[in-house]
Amino acid sequence: MYNPDQKTVYTETPSVIPYQKKKRSGFGKFIRIILIIFVLALFIKAFFLEAFRIPTSSMENTLLVGDNILVNKIAYSFHSPRYIPFTSVSIPSIDFFSTSSPERGDVMVFKFPYGPEPANADDINLVKRIVGLPGDTVQIINQQVYVNGVEINDPVSARLDKVNKIPGGVSEEGIFPPDSNWNKDNFGPVVVPWKGELVELNPKNALLWKTIIDRELGKNTLSEEGTVITLEGKPVHGYTLTKDYYFALGDNRENSMDSRYWGFVPDDMIIGKAFMIYWSWDPFIPNRKFYNLVEPIRFDRLFKVVR
Repeated sequence: MYNPDQKTVYTETPSVIPYQKKKRSGFGKFIRIILIIFVLALFIKAFFLEAFRIPTSSMENTLLVGDNILVNKIAYSFHSPRYIPFTSVSIPSIDFFSTSSPERGDVMVFKFPYGPEPANADDINLVKRIVGLPGDTVQIINQQVYVNGVEINDPVSARLDKVNKIPGGVSEEGIFPPDSNWNKDNFGPVVVPWKGELVELNPKNALLWKTIIDRELGKNTLSEEGTVITLEGKPVHGYTLTKDYYFALGDNRENSMDSRYWGFVPDDMIIGKAFMIYWSWDPFIPNRKFYNLVEPIRFDRLFKVVR
């Protein structure tokens, strides 16, 4: 006879034991949410978007000191991270596919191309405007930029000093390449290197190509011994480039360290394309008092598209 008060006694381990949900503590849920947000932010930063702050005036008036910008990291290609997030440590990267090609006039963010290894740059990121594409001939005559012999209009927001110009033929210290007789106002002509270009090596141009080749190979490999050019200890007469390069200038031409000083930007050091100012704070306005916290905010620049 059925007795509702009778308890069931199992003679063997049942195949299915009723599951009872354990209640998570509020703190455990909070930690789980934080971890999910962190992983998601890390994924977005590694592959899609990254935020940068503008610390110098080299891109005035397009970008001001205190502007915070968002950079589209897949503007040109979708690839695995080239650096460990939040560090300057380079790692092997795979280009999955190209999304578009950099265009003249793009404002790009890139690793400082100094020395043969990116780590030597001490995690310095630069933002400049692309002026010359691979294969272009770039020349500056009395501050006017020419590409392939055609005069290029300066950006509307650029800062130029048309009065104080350094005459042509006057050598300026620090100009690239070191043995040129150029200056920031009269520069070139130079041909922007491209992937697959076979460059002839001789004592006259060895200093120019040494910087580029050493960067490509990641170590000091090219040397000049009298009239003989050697690559990794072997005599050579030429070298085939493995990367595309770009010539970049700051919009504030009188106060910008750019391709005129350190040369070309290799394609694998490009981080992405700047596309929006999401926050802007004027660092030159004192904000020590509470009522002054709002004044330094440049509301007219918030969510402004970078052009």
